[in-house]
Amino acid sequence: MDLDHDACYRAISVRDARFDGRFFTGVKTTGIYCRSICPARTPRSENVTFFPSAAAAQEAGFRPCLRCRPETAPDLGAWRGTSNTVSRALSLIEMGALDDSDVDTLAGRVGIGQRQLRRLFDQHLGASPIAVAQTRRVLLGKQLVHETRLPMTEIAMAAGFGSLRRFNETFAALFGRPPTALRRAAGPDVSAGGRGEVSLLLRYRPPYHWPAMLDFLAARAIAGVESVDGGVYRRTIGLDGLQGTVTVQPAAGHALRATVRFPRLSALPKIIGRIRRVFDLAADPDSIAVQLAKDAALAPLVAARPGLRVPGAWDGFELAVRAVLGQQITVAAAIRLAGKLVARYGRPLRDPEPHARLTHVFPEPALVADAPPAALARLGMPRSRAAALSAVAAAVVTDPEIFAAGRSLEEAIAQLRSLPGIGEWTAQYIAMRQLREPDAFPAADVGLLRAMESAAGLRPSASELLARAEHWRPWRAYAAQHLWAVS
Repeated sequence: MDLDHDACYRAISVRDARFDGRFFTGVKTTGIYCRSICPARTPRSENVTFFPSAAAAQEAGFRPCLRCRPETAPDLGAWRGTSNTVSRALSLIEMGALDDSDVDTLAGRVGIGQRQLRRLFDQHLGASPIAVAQTRRVLLGKQLVHETRLPMTEIAMAAGFGSLRRFNETFAALFGRPPTALRRAAGPDVSAGGRGEVSLLLRYRPPYHWPAMLDFLAARAIAGVESVDGGVYRRTIGLDGLQGTVTVQPAAGHALRATVRFPRLSALPKIIGRIRRVFDLAADPDSIAVQLAKDAALAPLVAARPGLRVPGAWDGFELAVRAVLGQQITVAAAIRLAGKLVARYGRPLRDPEPHARLTHVFPEPALVADAPPAALARLGMPRSRAAALSAVAAAVVTDPEIFAAGRSLEEAIAQLRSLPGIGEWTAQYIAMRQLREPDAFPAADVGLLRAMESAAGLRPSASELLARAEHWRPWRAYAAQHLWAVS
């Protein structure tokens, strides 16, 4: 990524918040890297260099600033849509793809060679995939030091370090001091306890239309698994046989506060990655709005809901089940059917929270795959849909990575459509919400066609809408969300 030195320097001179997270400033005289909004005195132009990511600055030998805290900057999103390969690889890294495997395996999952992946990361992020993963781990640890009272041993585990010794060595190398010296607030340590409770802030680039996000999730909340009440979203989670809960609500400073309760602290990075995906925290709303507002029909919709996000999915199998159940029936009817499925095949939450109405974890693929189609049909669905549900569950059991972001949009749609009961609409919907494809677009959706008729005065055919949507690339998924919001 090319960064114009003079333009970047003007941005840091006035502490322009529009560039927060778009680049980082390395100060040669101090060895520190900062956000564009750092309150420290602006260094001389010849004493700074600019990096497209925190990982690039850290790989160049700079350490994070203790004043502006780069770990709290919103994720870079300006290049998304120009390199979907990097976006997919980052999604996999965020979900722990480099924790137990190497870059060559990661490259294979996104369909390119290792050298090409390294070249793309260097071009767009200025750092290698390994450096990106390591920087995420370090910055999460630093955030936990600042924002929690967890003991350092627990922080080391929660940030993805293998041991407290490795955690201490990393911080000593970066900051020249142990992590305990970075904790400014006095007070005793407070363990996460048996429930593994951790609360921290997840930043985003403003604006963010929280009411629209919450309305979307509330309309699709499955009884027992999710609840939306008082502006707060809650849900149960299951990972590797363990159970927990997540609570998300808006916070000051362009952030969401996430409270995670999960008995294994080392799972925290993966859980945070899923939360960020569900709430689309890496979106660049300004870039998306500029592109979509060029269409006269979309412009007023974009203005009415600034910062509208595309809600993601917590789990690919869960979303596929929702999509299959929702074929040819209303959203409300599909959610009632999903509630019956959860009550019958979901595992009861071992440590329930009655006030949140959370009672079950969503069914595991193996349990649904083993259920006779006739038994699924008795929940209130046609036999053909029950058979499709069984087939999808069996496919996930065979290939647990079938819903992971790794292929191009066209390849993903083709693979999804090869599954029984998965048509074009369902495949595009899964690509939007689970694979986080910003250009996925279910053109034949009745709601989109009706909304376009309302916005443009003439109802298009699916092919006509698809042709018009060419001008919305690479953000067609966001155009669909704007249209759905008014349909």
